[in-house]
Amino acid sequence: MKIIKISLYVIAGIVALFLIVALFVENDYKVVRQIEINKSKTEVYEFTKYLKNQNQYSVWATTDPNMKKDYHGTDGEVGFVSAWDSKVDDVGKGEQEIIKIADGERIDYELRFIEPFEAKEKAYMTFEATGDSVTLVKWGFDGHMNYPMNMSLLFMDFDAMLGKDLEIGLQNLKVILEK
Repeated sequence: MKIIKISLYVIAGIVALFLIVALFVENDYKVVRQIEINKSKTEVYEFTKYLKNQNQYSVWATTDPNMKKDYHGTDGEVGFVSAWDSKVDDVGKGEQEIIKIADGERIDYELRFIEPFEAKEKAYMTFEATGDSVTLVKWGFDGHMNYPMNMSLLFMDFDAMLGKDLEIGLQNLKVILEK
C-alpha cells in the first residue's frame, strides 16, 4: 500500500511540474520563409491572390492528387473558401479562407483544420518590389497553442517542420512565374 501511495505522489508531482513549466512556455509560434521572384510585384500578386492557384505550388495541395476539393465564393476576394478532404494523414481535412486583402501588398488567410486534429491558424503572403521586375514574397504562419498543450512547443520545431514546406512552395511558385 505504501508503494502505491508513493507512486501516486510521484505521478502527481510530475503532472504538477508539467503544468507549472507550461505556464512559462510561449503559446505562439511564427514560421516565415521568403524568396525573390524575377517578375513584377503586380504579376506575382495577381497570380497568388487566387487561392486556387495554390494547387499548383503548395506542397500540401499537391501531396494527394486524389483529395476532394470544394470552393465557395469568388476566388481572389475576401470570403473565398478552399476546402479539402484527403485520406492522407499529412493532409487531412480542412479549409482555408481569405480573410483580408491589402491589394497588391498582403493576403491574410485563416486555416481551419478538422482532421486529423482541430485547429485554427493564421497564414499570410506579402509582396514587396525590390527592383523593376523583382518581387520579394514572404509566406508565413502564425500559430497558437493553448495552455497546457503549449508545452509541446518545447519538443516540436514548427519552424523546421513548416518552414521546409513553405520553402518548397515558394520555389515552386518561382518556377511557375519565371517561365
